[in-house]
Amino acid sequence: MNFAPGTAFFSWRPAAWLRVAGADALNYLQGQFTNDLRELGPDGAYGLWLNAKGKVVADSFVLPAPPVENAPSCWVGSYFSSAAAISARLESCIVADDVTIEDGTAGWAAVTIFGPADRAALRMAVPGSLVFAGRRDAAIHHEWVFPVAALPAVQAALAGLVQLHETDVHLRRVRAGIAAVPVDLGEGDLPNEGGLEDVAISYTKGCYLGQEVMARLKTMGQVRRRLLRVTGAGPVPALPANVYAGDRAVGEVRSAVAVGTGCEGLALLTLLHLPADGRLSLAPGAPATLQCVAQP
Repeated sequence: MNFAPGTAFFSWRPAAWLRVAGADALNYLQGQFTNDLRELGPDGAYGLWLNAKGKVVADSFVLPAPPVENAPSCWVGSYFSSAAAISARLESCIVADDVTIEDGTAGWAAVTIFGPADRAALRMAVPGSLVFAGRRDAAIHHEWVFPVAALPAVQAALAGLVQLHETDVHLRRVRAGIAAVPVDLGEGDLPNEGGLEDVAISYTKGCYLGQEVMARLKTMGQVRRRLLRVTGAGPVPALPANVYAGDRAVGEVRSAVAVGTGCEGLALLTLLHLPADGRLSLAPGAPATLQCVAQP
């Protein structure tokens, strides 16, 4: 398989890979997921699973899957949100729906390909695999997810490419300002606080759990907190790490990665008390060792 010069890859295992099937599966997912699934193509859709207060329970990709006993089905997969969390959220709203949820996480593996790639060719190279746009970097990249048994064929297809370490991929995500759920955004946080309103939420699809809160936020405008990039002069602190402007607590560093003698990370910060110069500290009244490098 041919790849452009400089293409690299990262091997990973999904935290969740579920199969949701049944006569009501598509309608059920449409009524729970924050993004619109009515025209679900092979690249799938990225979105969230919220609670009734509009707070983030989990995130996932939803992709089309082959029918099960002539009934429609979808794959529901996530980088970091656990299969248990997504299953519990989905099962909590099933009443009389013809829907089954099967946890197949242990049977799936994946690679992220950083650089241009022919998605159709990748799917053909490993029958039953899925290829879709990822959420790890601002630059073009693709997720290739496949049954574990196909790992040797995938490794052969990627022979000669540079393999990235988890730290490298983590840094790409941080520098792109992409929230990881539930590390950067969890059950105490709103999607808009992590900048997910444009990529993960449909305001036209109709009702889903948490939709009324999303509609109010869109009408009212800005949230009071935002996930912003920060750099640190010292090592990665124990996370989550409280952040201060003088003596006032203004948020938390949620994720971070070491870069040289310092670190870079994402912090959920209160906008009202964010200093104009973006200088912050990790203890009340301490010297400012953090710098906010992205403006809200």
